Amino acid sequence: MIQNGTFLNVVDNSGAKMASCIKVLSGYRSRYARIGDVVLVSIKSLRSKRRVSSKIKKGEIYNALIVRTLTPTVSFQGDSFQFFNNSIVLLSKQNKFLGTRIFGTVPKKLRMTKFLKVLSLSPGCVF
Repeated sequence: MIQNGTFLNVVDNSGAKMASCIKVLSGYRSRYARIGDVVLVSIKSLRSKRRVSSKIKKGEIYNALIVRTLTPTVSFQGDSFQFFNNSIVLLSKQNKFLGTRIFGTVPKKLRMTKFLKVLSLSPGCVF
């Protein structure tokens, strides 16, 4: 579960490397975010290759979609699975993806959200 202050890995090719959660945007007074939720993040560090040519700058604020969490998640078949890190994909203010690729797999649970494009941008799906 993601809450305010959690550091997150950015797994798209937008140019950001690490971000910190500022606010959980889903729900009224919700404290924690799960896979498929949207959070508000601040960029903490950039990738070294894209630092000069990136549109993203350190300290800027973006919306982000959570695609992986360390917290175990129950799949549709009843199996429990978890990832090795907390990861996000950056979104614009209009909820469009800033990157064109996603590194690593994403869960099929994202099929139930309005962000179906994540599944086509990623190399694979699990559970």
